[in-house]
Amino acid sequence: MNKWLIQLALCLGVFGLCLYSYLNAQNELTELKIHLPKVEKEVQLIREENRRLAYEVDRFESPSHLIELAHRPEFGHLRHPLLKEILTVPEAFASNDLP
Repeated sequence: MNKWLIQLALCLGVFGLCLYSYLNAQNELTELKIHLPKVEKEVQLIREENRRLAYEVDRFESPSHLIELAHRPEFGHLRHPLLKEILTVPEAFASNDLP
């Protein structure tokens, strides 16, 4: 009789431990589901900001804007380089595929 009580107590203890572990995992999952909308909103805001910044970069780098900047007096000292002044890097050096 004593042996059966020990086995029953052990089984109930293991079952209780498994149940606690399962409930703890479910609580963590529920907590993550609660925070998910906030994170999605932050990601959406970051994507919108990236699109806005990409648009500004495109506007700034547009040829008409760059030509307009070139005609300003503060950039009057700049000139186009000659072909002999342009240095090129071989592809092997650029990709760090040195032997």
